[in-house]
Amino acid sequence: MSDDYGQLLDATIQHLEDLKSRGLRHISVAPQTLRELAQPVKNFPVPPAARIQNPPAAPKVSAPAKPEIPNSVAPDLSPATRHPSPDKAAAFAALRDRALACVKCPHLASSRKNVVFGVGSIDAQLMFVGEAPGADEDEQGEPFVGKAGQLLTKIIQATGLSRADVYIANILKCRPDTPGQAAGNRKPTPEEMQTCIPYLHEQIDLIRPKVIVALGATAVEGLLGKTVGITKLRGHWQTYRGTPLMPTYHPAYLLRNQAMSEKRRVWEDMLAAMEKLEMPVSEKQRNFFLKA
Repeated sequence: MSDDYGQLLDATIQHLEDLKSRGLRHISVAPQTLRELAQPVKNFPVPPAARIQNPPAAPKVSAPAKPEIPNSVAPDLSPATRHPSPDKAAAFAALRDRALACVKCPHLASSRKNVVFGVGSIDAQLMFVGEAPGADEDEQGEPFVGKAGQLLTKIIQATGLSRADVYIANILKCRPDTPGQAAGNRKPTPEEMQTCIPYLHEQIDLIRPKVIVALGATAVEGLLGKTVGITKLRGHWQTYRGTPLMPTYHPAYLLRNQAMSEKRRVWEDMLAAMEKLEMPVSEKQRNFFLKA
């Protein structure tokens, strides 16, 4: 490979990575350019004007379709270096405003303290969906902040990610009311889920995660309409409108059942999600919750 070609290729790849970091996912490439790129390197003409050190101002030249990438480079699932496009951010903000003002379920609107919209990166590749807010979530306006949420945070961190790298939401945005009860939670009714689920659908459509993890039977029922027990579904890939979905136990279940075998089952589901996302998995991670 000539020095001129190598410099041009490096500059082009750097420019494309910059465009990608700013939210651009597709560029137009002229047929003539594609034909030239298909030629062997020795036949690729490098005009003097292209022999520059800085990236080109516009994506008029594309890198080869399959640049060689070292196998040791792991995919970066952290959204820290990415910024959502203005249109996407504005659409998400508008959706949030609509959800915060929702009174479609008068009994829930009158009893709630906060609408629990969701938390995390709107560019996340991994999304978690739970059932409904509890008392702690209703108080703080954020999903999964109670004991079950603290356990979910530990599970996320065990994969090498953080809460800021993923997106977390619920089927219901309001805590199910519990008239006459000082504590405790109840399962959302089918009517409540049907009324609230459009907000979640829109969240998923905007985020476009590569993998969804459904936490518990209610999350699976809300997303897929399946009422099969979570024991039968967990560990088996499902599909939500083209997106791979992994059903697993809700963290609250693990708080009630401390058996190592149950913790291992949830972790196996997370390992499957990591592999689907092509995340690196260490030997230590593979051996979590295995008996010595």
